[in-house]
Amino acid sequence: MVTGLKIAYVPGVTPGKWLTRWNERYPQNPLQAQRYDGNGILARLPGGESDVVFVRFATGASPKTPLIHVIPLYDEQQVVCAAKDHDIELYDDSVPYEELLGENFLDLAEYPESAGGTAMAMEVCSSGAGLLVLPLAVARLHHRKDVVHKELAGVPTTSIGIAWLAPAGDDPEDPVIEEFIGVVRGRGENSSRQASVAQRQQEQAVVARKNRQSASTEAAKTAKSAKKADAKKKSGSRGAKPGAKRAPRGNKR
Repeated sequence: MVTGLKIAYVPGVTPGKWLTRWNERYPQNPLQAQRYDGNGILARLPGGESDVVFVRFATGASPKTPLIHVIPLYDEQQVVCAAKDHDIELYDDSVPYEELLGENFLDLAEYPESAGGTAMAMEVCSSGAGLLVLPLAVARLHHRKDVVHKELAGVPTTSIGIAWLAPAGDDPEDPVIEEFIGVVRGRGENSSRQASVAQRQQEQAVVARKNRQSASTEAAKTAKSAKKADAKKKSGSRGAKPGAKRAPRGNKR
């Protein structure tokens, strides 16, 4: 049943643990996984470029559509990036957003992937031209020695979710996709919620039911045969014994 899937994920997602877990269970069907740096990763699903994608969105604003189902997995901490020696380095922990209201913030949307995207925005940030707000994982991915980052308090978080085509409902039509989603959500190899386990249990239940029916039929046949044999034995015991002689009758007068 299990075959490979085409997986795509946005920068900052590290699917290694899920891929490893999958390959340990199904080494004969390795996954094809690639990072997608462009915009509109969900558009890869209808076209068949990807079977499952890991998408980023504003927390609480799921990109679910009538054709695409999305399950949120976890929220991401936002950080503020600045050129080295900026005042944000003076904060021990997080930086309140209110403390930065007078600062110039770079708009990531102004840096398309064709022009370097986030990497280019970080380079501009390193020049001191402005601050850049990113999910922590993305800031680490594009880390530069001339840029520092601190947790940013008072701003909405982002979320990472797993998405797939579901035109007929929320559940995947492909049991292989359902199997992978179970792996991502932490279901154990023998969890009854895993598609393969549920199918195996159903098959085992069918076999067990057939075995019980067969055993019941054989028991009924055996009981019927025993009943017939017992009846025949009792019938024979009521008749005359073979070779027995009748007592002579007296003479009539």
